[in-house]
Amino acid sequence: MEVNDALVQQLSDLARLEFNEQDRAEIRGDLQRMITFVEKLNELDTTNVEPLLHLTADYNVFREDRVIPSITREEGLQNAPAATPEYFEVPKVIKK
Repeated sequence: MEVNDALVQQLSDLARLEFNEQDRAEIRGDLQRMITFVEKLNELDTTNVEPLLHLTADYNVFREDRVIPSITREEGLQNAPAATPEYFEVPKVIKK
């Protein structure tokens, strides 16, 4: 695939970017190198290669979900700067 000025212009329009002529020439060269690299990868025989779902053999290990004792409401509100017997008091931040 050949990268030309029309393709660079189309991509820059889609991305809502503006480039001067020097930047456009650099981008055209970079895109051409990327496409050449991908085309080189397409030459590999991958018939017996299974697709990867993950890059490593690691997987998430989840712990058992169980209820454990916590602090009481009174202990939680004990060091609050302002609180009612049941809740933290905070300044009003939403105006009607």
